[in-house]
Amino acid sequence: MLVLQYSITPTLHYSIAPSPLTPSSQQSNDSAGPLSKLTNSLRFTMTPLRRLCLSAGLTACVSVAFLFTGCQSRSISDSSYRRHGHHGASKMGYRGELNEFDVLSVERGGQISEEQIVKSLDSAARIRLRKGSSILLIQSGALQPDPPMRRVLEAHFNVLPFSGQPPRTNSESYAKSLRLAAAQAGCETILCYWGSLESARRDLETKTISWVPIVGWVVPDEKQHMRIQLKMAVIEVRTGHWTMFAPESFESRAMSDKLNRESSDQGQVEQLKKLAYEAVANDLTKIYAN
Repeated sequence: MLVLQYSITPTLHYSIAPSPLTPSSQQSNDSAGPLSKLTNSLRFTMTPLRRLCLSAGLTACVSVAFLFTGCQSRSISDSSYRRHGHHGASKMGYRGELNEFDVLSVERGGQISEEQIVKSLDSAARIRLRKGSSILLIQSGALQPDPPMRRVLEAHFNVLPFSGQPPRTNSESYAKSLRLAAAQAGCETILCYWGSLESARRDLETKTISWVPIVGWVVPDEKQHMRIQLKMAVIEVRTGHWTMFAPESFESRAMSDKLNRESSDQGQVEQLKKLAYEAVANDLTKIYAN
């Protein structure tokens, strides 16, 4: 463990101006010798600069004593590195997320009767996927789904990627447009998924010396805990019936220094995405394709 210490050396001022001494004191000083004269002439002065240094030193000590934590959440479609935990510039082309109502053909704010609810419940049926069938794949907020998600699903289905940018029309017409586009492409099912990355950063005790090279390397000074959570809507193109599920969440921890902070962050993102996408493919085939 490294300890940060601050020391302030007082300046010694030597007085060479004569001082009005009484005869007795003059005699006493003369008899004490040169060492006593020198000791009596020492003075300690606290200049404004030393007051500032002392204040800075105490502040630094307090800063070292406490560990600070920063938390943030970001979309998997806008998962670039955020310096110091602040939301930076969004990924080019990213303009927000789809809402569930945008893809589920449910009109918000419309008048809904009890008969509609009963009829929908009576006609509800379990959604099934045929292995090898065509699906329209949408990642909320992204121009196209992430390649790792496409790869894991292509092992079971014929995947057609589609844009997941939020619509500028009302949700009901957009949902029907999606179903029409899927039908025209011969897709029986629409898969739309959302995801978030939550992270917390904790400064380590080595934060204050992270720029000090030690035998050619830099001391790790920050630990990041990251978690990914996904959910997926499965929509039947022919009927508009839908269901939704969420796979298990995954977590990762990594330490980094100032030189590799961004690469460490993005490495965690890619690792967690890979695990979560594989879990989605497994759950999808186990639940709906058997």
